[in-house]
Amino acid sequence: MPQRTQTDPTRIQHILSVIFSQPRPPVARCRLLSSGLGPAHMLKVSEDIVGTKACLGCGSCMDACPVLARDPKRRLRCDARSSMALETLIGEDCDRCGNCVLACPQVDTTIKHYLIQTHLAEGMVELLAKAASDEVYVVDLLLSH
Repeated sequence: MPQRTQTDPTRIQHILSVIFSQPRPPVARCRLLSSGLGPAHMLKVSEDIVGTKACLGCGSCMDACPVLARDPKRRLRCDARSSMALETLIGEDCDRCGNCVLACPQVDTTIKHYLIQTHLAEGMVELLAKAASDEVYVVDLLLSH
């Protein structure tokens, strides 16, 4: 069971693998996992979710997202600058690059290190394959990562 504060990513490795394999921005789930995954995170009422890792609404995740950089018109659909807004705007179009997680000040460094060590290399291979199928964005994809 994950602890209130994550200092050992091997204890939550399976959960992180699932999070990073899903085709949507992982930043909100990593942020919640950073404060531990306890009963408070499993409630259905948002007012009951407590913790020290609430989204600040700083927009760092949105600024780091290459999907939004390639399609700035998406930003017009939502005024908020939060991790939930990012998930709404990107949905399953997420590149799974991890930029949002790395940019978020509320995600623990242990989770960021895990992402760098395990998933970024895999993600680059997928992005290069995706870019090869659509040569128009090859340079943009590589520069955004």
